[in-house]
Formats: sequence, C-alpha cells, structure tokens
Amino acid sequence: MVQQWTTHLNDQVIGQSKAIKLSTIALLSGGHVLLEDRPGTGKTTLARSLATSVSAAFQRVQCTPDTLPSDILGMELFNPTTGTFERRTGPIFTSILLVDEINRTTPRTQSALLEAMQERQVTLGEVSLRLPDPFFVIATQNPFDGQGTFPLPQAQLDRFLFKLSLAPLSRESERRLLRNEHLSATPFTLQQTELAEMQQAVRDVLFHEAMEDYLLDFVEALRHHRDIEVGPSPRATLAYTMAARAHAYMDGRDYVSPEDIRALALPILGHRIVLTVEASLKTKPSKLIKSVLETIPVPSEV
Repeated sequence: MVQQWTTHLNDQVIGQSKAIKLSTIALLSGGHVLLEDRPGTGKTTLARSLATSVSAAFQRVQCTPDTLPSDILGMELFNPTTGTFERRTGPIFTSILLVDEINRTTPRTQSALLEAMQERQVTLGEVSLRLPDPFFVIATQNPFDGQGTFPLPQAQLDRFLFKLSLAPLSRESERRLLRNEHLSATPFTLQQTELAEMQQAVRDVLFHEAMEDYLLDFVEALRHHRDIEVGPSPRATLAYTMAARAHAYMDGRDYVSPEDIRALALPILGHRIVLTVEASLKTKPSKLIKSVLETIPVPSEV
C-alpha cells in the first residue's frame, strides 16, 4: 500500500521523491510540513497532490496580509432573530489543510494556528472544539521575496515536523513535465481507514533503548554546543522519535535503525536550532548538524 501511494505521488509530482517521502512520513507520524522554496517549483502542487491522494476532507487557505484569524478558525455570530450566538466554523476544521504562502499573513493570524497544530483543537469564544483525526497542516512560503511578508517566529517553526525545500529538476524530469506526463498519473486514493491502520503500524515500530540513547546523545550534544544559542526542544525529540518510526515503516522495517535517525536530522532539526551571532557568520545550521552527528558513536548492536 505504501509503495502504491508513493508511486502515485511521484508520478504526479515529478522529480521530488525525497520531498514526497518526507511529506508522507510527516502525515503518518502526526506531524506538519513547511515547504519553503522560490515560486513555481511545485510547492502547492506537492501539497495538493498529497492532500487529494487521501480520501479525507481537504481545505485550502490562501494567505494575504488581510487574512484574519476568524477566516481560518471561524467565529461566533449574533443572530438577532433568535437572540443567540451561532458558531460558524472555518476551513481549519478539516483533515488536511493547505496554508498557502503562510508568511504573507500577519503574526496574529499565524499564531491562530499554534493551538490547532499542537493541541488538535480550536477555541471559539469559551468553547474548545476538537479537530478531525487525522489533522495535517502543510504550509508553503517563499523565502526570497521579503516585501510584504512576516517571518514565522521560532515558536511556530517548532510546530512543524519538517521544513523542506524542493530539489532542482533534472533535464529529464523537466522534459517529462513539458510532456505533461504528470497528468497521466495512475489514479489512486488511500482510504481514511487504510491511513489510520498505517499510522497505528508506525506507532508499533520498535524504538530500542540503544536508539533512544543514540538520539538523546545527539540532541544533547547540539544543546550544549558552543556555537548554538538555542538547541532542539523536548518537542523536537518527541517528534524525532515518531518520524524515525515512520521512516523505518516506509523502508519496510518494524524497528528503528541508526540510519533512520541520521536520514532525518536535517529536515527535523535544521529549522529548530539558532546559531550564535559569531557562528552564523562562518557556518550554517545544516553543516553544524552534520558535523555534530558525525561525532556521536553509532550503536553497533541493538
């Protein structure tokens, strides 16, 4: 089933196998994805293809500077006829939510997503309403056009399991795109019950104590590194364990290996660490993460 799903997505979104695998891992592990790249690279196409490949409710929000929290969450409106307040829920009450160009809306509206992404609930007035299960947010943003944008604060970046960029298309991949091969993708729809079964299988993947020690040694080394001002949070560690389980499941294993942890280091931690001012002038988070990971002893036996 996993193979059919990813094959379908790779036929629809040509040349983005890594981003597709990581996006499906996020959905299976209960995380959220932030796609950051220049315009026209296929961010929205990937998000929409992933959403429509699952038989679940889907909504899209196109963010602009005048988008209000109530445009996403909903509101309570007074009905003068009945003399009561009526609840109107917003597009966030869906299973898969595409938030397009999230950095074009104001911090007030961005923060409206915080409770939903972490707690899986929304508060309207004095009432807290549960969101559907599953609930998956895939947001896009363009990092190159700073005019009229509002960078996401660190607290909200931490809510995203992965921050991804799309790979440059090879000549052959772009030729396939020109020939509209993506329009002839084999039809496939993952039923919601099948998705739930896959998510349960991910939770059942074994995370051995040796792998826990390997992961904890890694994140602690980052937290105490002299060039890192803000290291990974405990939320990041919890997300890491679920993502590693999903990565193992996608590779056909029922246990987590060191390769699962190594493969996910950059997409999980790259947006979660903040370098000191001095370090930011001479290196990048990705290079620092790689160098620290190489110093952690790999468990020889599990």
